[in-house]
Parts: sequence; structure tokens; C-alpha cells
Amino acid sequence: MPENLLEVKNLKSYFYTDEGIIKAVDDISFNVKRGETLGVVGESGCGKSVTSLSIMRLLPNPKGRIEGGSIKYTSETEEIDITKLNPHGSKIRSLRGNEMAMIFQEPMTSLNPLYTVGSQIMEAINLHQNIDKNSARKKAIEILDKVGISAPDKRVDDYPHQLSGGMRQRVMIAMALSCDPSFLIADEPTTALDVTIEAQILNLMDELQDEFNMSIMIITHDLGVIGEMADRVIVMYTGKVVERANTDDIFYNPKHPYTKGLLKSIPKIGNKARLSPIKGSVPNLLRLPDGCYFEPRCEYAKEICSKKEPPMFKISEEQAVKCWLYDDKEEV
Repeated sequence: MPENLLEVKNLKSYFYTDEGIIKAVDDISFNVKRGETLGVVGESGCGKSVTSLSIMRLLPNPKGRIEGGSIKYTSETEEIDITKLNPHGSKIRSLRGNEMAMIFQEPMTSLNPLYTVGSQIMEAINLHQNIDKNSARKKAIEILDKVGISAPDKRVDDYPHQLSGGMRQRVMIAMALSCDPSFLIADEPTTALDVTIEAQILNLMDELQDEFNMSIMIITHDLGVIGEMADRVIVMYTGKVVERANTDDIFYNPKHPYTKGLLKSIPKIGNKARLSPIKGSVPNLLRLPDGCYFEPRCEYAKEICSKKEPPMFKISEEQAVKCWLYDDKEEV
């Protein structure tokens, strides 16, 4: 069986607006290995969530489209290029839930306030598994118990507004895991949660990954979450991957100036020095600069940076960086 569960090559996802074309994801490549956790990090608007929606074929129609590249998912029985599937067809619906699942950013807006949390979990189970209503309810209670919700036989009949933020996030995880997927996308799974609940959610995901042997793609702007969860990391900026490496190299041997800037902006216990933010702001995706998109904010910029976009340069077998500072290295 191939090592990679998911392989994304030269993916391009664009949005067509009245003002012009927004290249939200612009020619990115990465892979997710079986049983590993891949972290995707970057500032808001860098393309993290659009990447996940592209994988799930959930880009909003008609303005959002996949314009190029491939997304190959290798199950136990076949290799599927997700970009070739009808986004409304039975094949992708079968993949979503059975093989792939997603935890969305905001549990309060992702859960339907008119239905109990149990009925929403049961709907996912009934959609993908051929079992009766009583069996689906029993499984919903079991999965609520598994994600650490107390008195699951009672909570199964609660509505979303009756639960705390942490419990709603656990319900979202329960829905995602209800059909034992092989691949889980967690898009900002700890947003708006306090640090105690955040730690519980991350520990829960770690335990469930071991139990179900899942691959996880965790999307976040929080490098602390990345350090806790990820085996490897891709760093995104303006729709492009600017660095990829294992987690230790990202934290202890970062190469791209943007990655270094992100790390400098993390507060550290006992360090009373002022944080060093990245100067400037993310460019407008409708009016991107020539050359390297990070050049207007980069303290190490060279003349070529404003004229020509850099390729990926290979630092090691696990690390590559999209930056002209490393033009003495081999191109990937």
C-alpha cells in the first residue's frame, strides 16, 4: 500500500469576483502520509481553509473553482483523483464521511440549532452506514461518550445552544468520527476555546488518531497547536506554500523569513521583551506584487525578489523553502 494517503499536486483554486480573479490557492503541492499529522499554518487569508474545502470539494459554487492540479486520495481499494469527481455526485458524497471527514471552524454555526445534536450525528451515520434508527442512536451515544461528553444518553437529546463551546466542539468531532474516517481535516479546531478546553480537545484528537489510525491535517494560525500535534508542517502565504519541513526544523531551523517572523511573534514564558511583529500587511490578492509576494515585508529582500517569483529550493530530504536566499541549493 502506498505511503501517502493524500497527494496534492499543483493545486489551483480560484474565486471569480466582480473585481477580478482571486487566486486563493495558487499552485501548491504537499502530501499526507498514513497515520501522520500534517500541520498547515499561516496568517488569515493565506489559503489554508480554501485548501481544505478544495480537498472536500466544498468550494462555494459558482464563484469558487478548482482550476488546475490534482488531489489524489488512495484508499485501501483504489486511487481517486478528487478533482475529477462531480462535486455533487454520489462518489464524493461516499468519500465524505466514510473515508474523509472535516471539523469546521465554528461549531455554533456548523450545527443546526433546530435539531438535537444526537439527530445530527445520527443523520451522518444513516447517510453512510446501512443501519436502523435505534442502532444509529446507540452509536451516536457511544461516540459522544468516546469524545468525553458526560451523560451522553441525556446529552444526545440536547440542542446546540444547551451546550458549552467546548462541548459543541466535541460534538463536531463526534460527527466527523461517526463513520471511522481514514483522513480527518481539523480547521482551527480550538478557535475561541479557553486554554484548558483547548488542551483537552488536542489530547482527545491525539488519542482518537491512535485508536482509529487516522491521518490528520490540522489547520491553524497557532504555532503552539502545531508544536503539540504536527509531525510535519507546511507554511502558507498568499495562496502558496513557502516552506515545508518536519516540525522540529520549523521551530529550530526555520529558513523562510516569513516562518522566522511567525516564530518571533510567539510570546514566551519568562521573556519580557516586546514581541517582534512582521512589518506591513498581507497584500491584496487582487493586486499581488511582481516577484516574491513576501518581498515588500521582508528584511532580507534582494534585487531579484521584486522581479521574479522564487521556486522551491531543497534544504534537505524533509525541508524545502520558496526563497531566493537559498538559490545556491537544488530546485525541487
